[in-house]
Amino acid sequence: MVMRGIGSMTIGEFGRRAGLSIKALRLYEASGLLPPAEVDAASSYRRYTAAQLDRAGRISLLRRLGMPLSVITEVIDLPDPAAVRRLDRWWSTEEAAFAARRDSCTWLRTKLAHGEEPDRAYAVRTMLRPARKVATMRTEVDQQNLVTAMGAAEWEIRRHLDEQGATTTAEHWVIYSSPVPTDGEGSIEVCVPYAGSVEPVDRLTLRMEPEHLVAYVSVARDDCFYPRITQAYEAVWEHVTAAGHLLAGPPREIYLDWWDRLEGSDPFVHVAQPIEG
Repeated sequence: MVMRGIGSMTIGEFGRRAGLSIKALRLYEASGLLPPAEVDAASSYRRYTAAQLDRAGRISLLRRLGMPLSVITEVIDLPDPAAVRRLDRWWSTEEAAFAARRDSCTWLRTKLAHGEEPDRAYAVRTMLRPARKVATMRTEVDQQNLVTAMGAAEWEIRRHLDEQGATTTAEHWVIYSSPVPTDGEGSIEVCVPYAGSVEPVDRLTLRMEPEHLVAYVSVARDDCFYPRITQAYEAVWEHVTAAGHLLAGPPREIYLDWWDRLEGSDPFVHVAQPIEG
């Protein structure tokens, strides 16, 4: 529980009352999250006020949840209703990442205990994807941190689009510019389609994705984890190879809705390969 008082405090006293180390307070100062109320010009001593204890407590709690500083920077200054929405979206990504790890462990345990599990039967279809305006962000990531990195990039894109008044839906996709191995990093591009007028900023790129044909399979939410999802990729690849299609780009995962709005058996993602029409 954070105590409240009157007057300014040294960094040590403030840290004790806020439950934060001096090292953490210096980190939050450097990141702009929690600057001191005063810095003595001669001694460089830092002074904090009781009014800053609530903010310090929120930062401390979000860090205990495992939220990165970059996301805390977004959340901490939002009005409460907007902060709730951002917190919910971040937490759903964390739950999806944990679910993927749990399901991978269950898959391996079942295989070790009972042998090979039966292959999933995937029906490969084709569809023509319309031309769309997309906001994208590229990142390098390994298999262990893939879900978290995808979610972080998606919501950074969505935040920028929201700020500029663009219209979006839950649909988004991830393009695998190179394979993402378990023992190294691969390159992915997270894409969010939008309508409206938007300006690029920082790492965010805007482009028009042209109309294109894809071969794809639908994967349920409960099957969207490594290594089970590789069966979906294999089904698409075998179909494309057998049909003699020419590839028209790298493979992608097209997400139909948000993870926390679906049941386990609901279609969650299209594993898709662009092909020549």
